[in-house]
Amino acid sequence: MTNLEEYRAKIDEIDKTLIEKVDERMRIAEDIAKYKQANDMKIVDPAREHALMEKVTDDSANDMAYYNRMMFSLLMEMSADHQRQVTDSESKVVKEIRNAIQNTPSVFPEKAVVACQGVQGAYSQNACEKMFKMPKIVYTKNFKGVFAAIDKGLCRYGVLPVENSTAGTVNQVYDLMKAYDFHIVKSIKVKIEHSLLVNDGVQKSDIKEIISHEQAISQCEDYLRREFPDAKITVYENTAAAAKYLAESGRKDAAALGGEINGEYYSLIPLERGVQDSDSNYTRFICITKPLEIYPGANKTSFMCVTDHTPGSLYKVMSAINACGINITKLESRPIPNSDFDFQFYFDFEESVYTEEFVRLMNHLEGVCKEFRYMGSYIEL
Repeated sequence: MTNLEEYRAKIDEIDKTLIEKVDERMRIAEDIAKYKQANDMKIVDPAREHALMEKVTDDSANDMAYYNRMMFSLLMEMSADHQRQVTDSESKVVKEIRNAIQNTPSVFPEKAVVACQGVQGAYSQNACEKMFKMPKIVYTKNFKGVFAAIDKGLCRYGVLPVENSTAGTVNQVYDLMKAYDFHIVKSIKVKIEHSLLVNDGVQKSDIKEIISHEQAISQCEDYLRREFPDAKITVYENTAAAAKYLAESGRKDAAALGGEINGEYYSLIPLERGVQDSDSNYTRFICITKPLEIYPGANKTSFMCVTDHTPGSLYKVMSAINACGINITKLESRPIPNSDFDFQFYFDFEESVYTEEFVRLMNHLEGVCKEFRYMGSYIEL
């Protein structure tokens, strides 16, 4: 009877042959790459790939067709990537990245005109003041106003919240990303602590309505359910705006959820502090600008893409990132407006912009995505 070691010996022998044949295949791919370059042909030939996958299916045993298609899909990705390396053909985005690295100042600016959503005392202001030593802040009514201020050149930078550790993604911001031309230059995680803010003299038993931003309400959901089960919940565009309204109205039957700094700005009393459901409550903010700027030390990258509406399309993107040994820190999908169930994917990953793996991945992604948009490389504080 054959034992386990004998089975493994057979596998090892087959693996040795596979390695030799893959090497041989890749060397032939080099010759193909040079031929394509000499004849001004594109590296990727979709018709050839489709025909090859059909042949693989036809040549495979029924129970092995799935695995063989998976293997050959990866082989074609490897071949295309290697052909790009052989021809030294850098994608448009890689050229833009190299140019930005060379031309961006070596130090992030201390002073700048920065757009933030809300009013004075907003959490975005706090994040902005941690990124810039001396910012001149221009407040906008909504998130769209921040993007528009950057797009029209009214402000050089803008600060926006993108996700919270408790409440999740800020969908409004992600939905606006597709509509505007911008790049991320820095990000920061800010600890969020909410207080129950009231006008002077208000007691807890007086409160019939809670007002705040939807994210803050979500972050204090358990507290509100426990302490104010019958209170009316009113959503405001910003925690600071809610605090400002409460102070100006002088209402004795309402409270605002927000940072203690909101109370300081608008003379409100923190009736209870730390009312968020989690002590580990952080919001991630990004700093955006229109031109591509990449400051020294950039080790985090964001991009968005649309893949073909076919099986395995997203897998090609994921496998390329995995093959480079790069860690994905965020993957978000958002529906594309006016489309038939098509989705835009947003990726964040960790890798220095100076590594060979980073350049290889950027070269590769443009070739496997229906649409690809590089959003920037930056340091996260």
